[in-house]
Amino acid sequence: MARLLLFGGKGGVGKTTCSAASAIRLADAGLRVLLVSSDPAHSTSDSLGIELGPEPTPVEGVPGLFGLEMDPEARVAEAMPKLSEAMQGLSGGGPFAGLAGMAGGDLGETAADVGQEVEASDLLIPGLDEALAFDELLKHIEDLRWDVVVFDTAPTGHTLRFLALPELIDAWSDRLLRLMRASGGLRSMLFGRKESDAMKDELERFRRRVLHIRRILSDPSTTRFTLVTIPERMGVNETLRANEALQHHGLPVTGCVVNRVTPEFDHPFLQRRRSEELGRIEELSAALEHDPVSVPLMETEVHGLEGLRDLAKVLYGPVEAIPAGIGPHPMGSPLHHDLHRSMVVEHEEHEETIQLHLPGLAREDLSLRSEDGRLLVGVNGHERHVPTSAAVKASTVVARFRGEVLHLTVPTSPPSTG
Repeated sequence: MARLLLFGGKGGVGKTTCSAASAIRLADAGLRVLLVSSDPAHSTSDSLGIELGPEPTPVEGVPGLFGLEMDPEARVAEAMPKLSEAMQGLSGGGPFAGLAGMAGGDLGETAADVGQEVEASDLLIPGLDEALAFDELLKHIEDLRWDVVVFDTAPTGHTLRFLALPELIDAWSDRLLRLMRASGGLRSMLFGRKESDAMKDELERFRRRVLHIRRILSDPSTTRFTLVTIPERMGVNETLRANEALQHHGLPVTGCVVNRVTPEFDHPFLQRRRSEELGRIEELSAALEHDPVSVPLMETEVHGLEGLRDLAKVLYGPVEAIPAGIGPHPMGSPLHHDLHRSMVVEHEEHEETIQLHLPGLAREDLSLRSEDGRLLVGVNGHERHVPTSAAVKASTVVARFRGEVLHLTVPTSPPSTG
């Protein structure tokens, strides 16, 4: 499982440049890195100077680095289409718009009441787009190709809205179920009993998935959140509020970057501004568990690979190659991360040993089977193909789970038949 590094803060403070610079540094150090953005403005593409899309795209000039830009609005448009169509009918905007007038009697009155009660805004769960973005993100974290996933988040308020989503889903589904019960026979005409039960099941599955993602985000062995801000009153105040809210939800805030700090010059205007900024940084230092990392205002705008590498040097110091083992491997100063490789393979004469870093799991969360010579490891019910140098039977594999690492000893000779 990949380490997840989140960079967040208010808009316009440099989250994208810090996340892109970090991703480049991690790849330059020898890790397999995926840089993910949920910014609809395509700022990550602009920062790197390449065009990214919804699928992992190699970043030319940085071996080991891939990038993608999510499209949360497109995911929302694909989500729960049957529910949307049916509820459009209830609210009078779909194919059932004339049902109330045609039905007559009690059923007609029920349809009219339901149509008045349901507004289009009632169908939108606040935080749904964030939930779908984090759900897609989780799939990449579970992908064995990546050692680290760096996520350039939307402004922090969007992340907090997602963290409150399970409670919002409860309130939203309760309102929907009350509506379905009140509609009586109309519900059966519109949905059918099986369809309405399927919708309730889908809501519950979605809620459980959100809770699972929230557990991943709050696990310090998997996730690290770095706040990015600027040394101005509004930026510092929002950072302090974000830190308090993230701590309340259990997210591990492990660093803070203060961007665009005025350099020290012999000029009264600049000296006064720098003095005020240093006071703001002291406020952050007193409130946060980790001292903020100050990034001076650069002479030129930071973009392109070389500019981002210059920023990475300020954040992390000189490039140091990550050792070949599974880890943990310390990286960087003053900004610091402890990292693992997601998968390490060692070959011997008649077998190969595969190590998989799977933090935050118990033995009962894991499963192992083979299919058509392919080795499949299940994590919380989601299976991943583990590449092997030869076809394999699960019954011939020796599996040991030690700490956070699953060790698989696989024979390299073809499996016997029968």
